[in-house]
Amino acid sequence: MTHEHDRGLVYDLGTLMRRRNALRLFAGAGLAALVGCSADENPATSTADSPIDPTVPASCEEIPQETVGPYPGDGSNGPNVLTESGIVRSDLTKSFGSASGAATGVPLKVELTLRDARGSCGPLAGAAVYLWHCDAEGRYSLYSNDIQNENYLRGVQASDADGRVTFTTVFPGAYSGRWPHIHFEIYASLNEATAAGRIRSTSQLALPEEPCLAVYATDGYDGSSRNMERTGLADDNVFGEDDGVRQLATVTGSVQQGYVAHLQVPV
Repeated sequence: MTHEHDRGLVYDLGTLMRRRNALRLFAGAGLAALVGCSADENPATSTADSPIDPTVPASCEEIPQETVGPYPGDGSNGPNVLTESGIVRSDLTKSFGSASGAATGVPLKVELTLRDARGSCGPLAGAAVYLWHCDAEGRYSLYSNDIQNENYLRGVQASDADGRVTFTTVFPGAYSGRWPHIHFEIYASLNEATAAGRIRSTSQLALPEEPCLAVYATDGYDGSSRNMERTGLADDNVFGEDDGVRQLATVTGSVQQGYVAHLQVPV
């Protein structure tokens, strides 16, 4: 499926991320030597119950602003799913309301950690994220042929005390002209999001090549590998300005067990 209009302004918001927390690691090692104990020996510093990626990014510049693309479903281009009952959910694999379809594909959990880039870069609690993406065949619910009456792979979540939102979904396919990606909008609150109110930030998450190639070798992702070969991350019309480095998620897992994608999002 070709999306010729998925274009938009890419803002050049600074330099590439520096090597993460090198100085922080050296400082932490020195402190551990002085007190004579490790984090494992001191319950107060244990990371067992910490967020998956609790470290403050080396760069806390706001995440680059990107286009919503032609299929946002936020009322800016046709349908508005944000004001519908049922949009606030973490599991995006099934449609809600009067729709009954379900998206198939390799399981993917998306975890975003929102950071207050305008303050101390601490966790941004109480904000809301609207997240959406294409299915395994590169189609968008509400817009694409055959699934115009579906609304799966779209949902809203409020960030918790650690600034995190988590969505259960399926790995998106790669369609012609774009690197594999996931769209999201950030709102000041859940009420603002479900009223389709003022958007604080609009960006996209890029998926790394290795898990994409593994997923696209499975059934149901016909054409995705070929589409990836035609568009590199550095050549993508959205991520190309900085090679998508600041929007490239950390992905763990496997085709058999499913994947987890995590991204720090300073806003």
